[in-house]
Amino acid sequence: MSEQTPELAKAYEPQAVESAISDQWLNSDAFQAKDGDESYCIVIPPPNVTGTLHMGHAFSYTLQDILIRWQRMQGKATLWQPGTDHAGIATQMVVERLLDAEGVHRRDLGRERFLDRVWDWKEHSGGTIVGQLKRLGCSCDWSRERFTLDEGLSEAVREVFVRLYEEGLIYRGKRLVNWDPVLETAVSDLEVQHEEEQGHMWHMCYPFADDPEKHVIVATTRPETMFGDAAVAVHPDDERYQDLIGRELLLPLTGRTIPVIADTYVDREFGTGCVKITPAHDFNDYDVGKRHDLPLINILTPQAHLIDDEAVPEKYRNMERYEAREHVVADLDAAGLLHKIEEHVHQIGRGDRSHAVLEPYLTDQWYVDIKPLAKPAIEAVENGDIQFVPKHWEKTYFEWMRNIQDWCISRQLWWGHRIPAWYCDDCEHISVARETPERCAGCGGTNIRQDEDVLDTWFSSGLWPFSTLGWPEQSDELEKFFPTNVLVTGFDIIFFWVARMIMMGLKFTGKVPFRDVYIHALIRDASGQKMSKSKGNVVDPLEIVDQYGADALRFTLAHMATPGRDVKLDVERIASNRNFMNKIWNAARFVFMNRGDAVPDSTFVPESAINRWVLFELDACINEVDKALAEYRFNEAAASMYAFVWGVYCDWYVEAAKVALYGDDEAAKKETQITLLTALDGWLRLLHPFCPYLSETLWQTLHGEDARLVSADWPQAVWHSEAFSESGSSMRHVMDVVSGIRSIRGEMNISPAKRLDASVACDADLQNTLAAHADTICALARLEHLAWLPRDAELQAAAVAPLDDATVYVPLAGLVNVEEELARLNKTQDKLAREIAKLQGRISNPNYRKNAPAEVIDKAEQDLAALRGRQNEVQAALARLDALK
Repeated sequence: MSEQTPELAKAYEPQAVESAISDQWLNSDAFQAKDGDESYCIVIPPPNVTGTLHMGHAFSYTLQDILIRWQRMQGKATLWQPGTDHAGIATQMVVERLLDAEGVHRRDLGRERFLDRVWDWKEHSGGTIVGQLKRLGCSCDWSRERFTLDEGLSEAVREVFVRLYEEGLIYRGKRLVNWDPVLETAVSDLEVQHEEEQGHMWHMCYPFADDPEKHVIVATTRPETMFGDAAVAVHPDDERYQDLIGRELLLPLTGRTIPVIADTYVDREFGTGCVKITPAHDFNDYDVGKRHDLPLINILTPQAHLIDDEAVPEKYRNMERYEAREHVVADLDAAGLLHKIEEHVHQIGRGDRSHAVLEPYLTDQWYVDIKPLAKPAIEAVENGDIQFVPKHWEKTYFEWMRNIQDWCISRQLWWGHRIPAWYCDDCEHISVARETPERCAGCGGTNIRQDEDVLDTWFSSGLWPFSTLGWPEQSDELEKFFPTNVLVTGFDIIFFWVARMIMMGLKFTGKVPFRDVYIHALIRDASGQKMSKSKGNVVDPLEIVDQYGADALRFTLAHMATPGRDVKLDVERIASNRNFMNKIWNAARFVFMNRGDAVPDSTFVPESAINRWVLFELDACINEVDKALAEYRFNEAAASMYAFVWGVYCDWYVEAAKVALYGDDEAAKKETQITLLTALDGWLRLLHPFCPYLSETLWQTLHGEDARLVSADWPQAVWHSEAFSESGSSMRHVMDVVSGIRSIRGEMNISPAKRLDASVACDADLQNTLAAHADTICALARLEHLAWLPRDAELQAAAVAPLDDATVYVPLAGLVNVEEELARLNKTQDKLAREIAKLQGRISNPNYRKNAPAEVIDKAEQDLAALRGRQNEVQAALARLDALK
C-alpha cells in the first residue's frame, strides 16, 4: 500500500464516518451556490417548524438532494433553498397544550404574552427537523435558511395582501365557512377530512300553521339545528307536495312559522322528499336561502354551543350541540312530533388538525377572488410552461383549478401573519396598509384597531419560491435563480400549495415559479398499507439511519422511486443495500491495498481488453444515469449504478484484475492499477448524489484528506471509441463462458473450491477471442485446464452449458456421484412440486382471490413464478445427469 493511502477499516461503519463528513460540509461553503454559466434551483417544501422527520420527508428530500448534488457537480450555480413554515394551527396547538398542562389558557395570557411563549418555543424546541435533514445528508445552503414569519417574508406577505386588496381581488364578506369549534377558527375545504360514520336519521313532524292536526315529515341527521330553520323545501316536480308549496308550517318547540318552498336542490328519493332548510348551518341550504331570500339564523356560538338568543328557546340556550340534540329529540318525542329514528351512515367533516366535527358557520372572513388568478395558472400548464411528472397529475390539477372557489384566507388564530387591516371605530372605514397607520384613511381619526385574525398558512407558503429569493426587492438571487427548476412534492398538496404557488408566482413576478413539478408517490409499509401510528407500522427514518446508515436508506428510497407507483418499503431492502454499501467499501479497500503508486487518470487509454471493457461499461453507466435523472427516473438511475458497481466492477472486474495484479508482467500490473483507480474515481462521482457519506469518505481516501467530492466534477463519458466497444463485446463472451461453468457447479453441487477442467466448443473467431483471455477465464471459473473444440463437437460424460455462440462442457468423471446426485435432485424436485401445488391451489381459490389484498396476491404469484423457475433449473440438471448414466 502506498504511504498516501490510509488503510480502511475492514467493514463500513456509517456511524464512524457520517458525523465527521457532515461537519466538513457544514463548516465549509460546499453547499453554497458558486459562480456558473447556468443556474439550478430547488426550493425545499418547507417542513412545519413543529415537525420531525418521517419517511415521507426522507423520501422527498432524498430525491431533491440527488438532483441538487448531480447539478452542482455539473458546474452549475446550484441553490437548494431551505427553510421552515410557521404552521399556524399546528404550532399554536403545540403551545396551547403546553399551557393546558400549566392550567393556563391563551386568553388568560393575552395575545402579546402568548406570542412571546410561541416564539420562545420556536427558538428552543422548533426546527428539530432541520438538524434531522442535515443528518440525512441534505445539501441545502443552510446559510440562507428562511422562516415564513421572518422579517423579509413578512414584508412580502403584506405587499401581496395590499396589492390584491387594491386590485379588488381580496375582499371581506360574511359567508358560511368550515368552522372548527375546538380551535375556534375557520378552516379551508382542503383541511376537511370527510369520513363515513354511523349515525341516525330523525324523521320529525312539522305541523301546518293553519291545521296543526296535520303535518309533513322532515328527515334530518341534525335535529339540534332546527332552531335555525328558515323553510322546508320540496322538489317543484314532486307531485306529492304540489299543494304544500307556499303554505306555512309550525317550527316544533318554537313559536315561529316557516314557509314551504320549491327548489330543484331537493332529492325526491332522500327521506320523505321534504327537507329542512337551515341557511346559516349548511352549505347547500345557504345557496337555497340566497335563491329564495331566506333569513340567515345563526344558533351556535364559536364553541358549538346553542346561543343565548331569542332564536333558541330558553331551555336549550348555552347547551353543547350534542347535549342539545338529546334534549330536542326527547322533547319532540314527548310532544308526539318524532315520527321515527333510523340507523344511517353518512359523511362527517372533521378538522385535519383537531379532528373535531366541523360546523358550517356564518362569519365575517377575508377572501381572495381566485378565478382571475387561476386562469393564467391553468394556461401555464396547458401550454407546457410547467410540466407535471408523471403527466397524469395534470388532470387532477385541471379538475380542481377549473372548479376553484374563492379562497378564505383569514384564520381566527394568534400565531401567524396578522392581517394588515385596521378598523375605524368612528367611521367604520377599513384601512389596508403595508405599515401600521397612525390615522384612519377615511376620516383621519386615531380610534383604529387592527384585525385580530391571521392569514392562512398557505398564503405565505404560496409566495415561497420568490419571497425566499428576496422579493419584493429585485435581488440578484431572484434574477439568477427564478424561475426555479423543479418542485419535488407529494400529490396531497397539489391544491394546498402547488396551485397557489403557480397562481402567486405568475401574478407577482410574471413568471412561472418552477419549470417541472415532480410528484412522488406515497411511502407504504412492506405489505402496501399506509403507515400510521395506530397500525403500529411506522418506520422511523432516524432509527433506520442509526441502524443501517443514511446512505443505505437513501439508496433504497431512490431505487424504489418508480414514477407513479407507491413505495412498499421493506426494511429487508434497506438491510440489503447496507450490504451493498459494505460491498463497495470492501472493493475500494482492496483497490487501495493494491494501488502501489498509481493515480486515477481520466485521459488514460489502456491496452488490455479487460481494462478497456470496464471503462466502456463505466461510460454506459454514466450515460444511463444522466438520462434517467434528467427524466426523474431515480429508480432507473439507481438500478444502473447498482448493476455497474456490484455486477460489473466488484463481481467481475476486480476479480479479473487479480490476474494482472498477482502476475509477473509489471506493465500489465501498472495499467490495471491505474484502471482500477480511474474507474473507481468515475463511479464514486456517480454514486455521490445517492450515497454522499460513503462516496465522500472513499474519495478522500483516494485523493487525499483535503479532497472534496461534494464539489468535484460530474464524470464525463470519454471511453466509447470502437476499440473500447470491441473490448466490451469480447468480455461479454468471457463472462458468458464463466457464467456457464459456474452454473454447472451450482446445478451439480460441485464445491466452488474444486478446480475443474472445461472445454468450449465454438468457431475459430470466437476461440481466438476467448483464448486471448484464457488466464482470466481460468481464474474466474477456477479451472485447472481449458480446452477448445470445434463448434459442432460434443463431449460425452460431461455437464453441458449451451450459450448463444458456444457450448461449454465440464467432464464430470470423479466429480459427481451420479446416483447420489440424482437422488438429491429428485428429492428437491418432489419438494418443489408439493410447494407449487399448495401455492397454486391457494391462488386458484376464488375466496382467496376475492378476500386477500391485491399486494398479497401479487406476492403469492411472484413466489409461484420463482418456484417454477427453480423447478425448471432442477429439471435441466436432472436431464444432464441422466445423460451420464
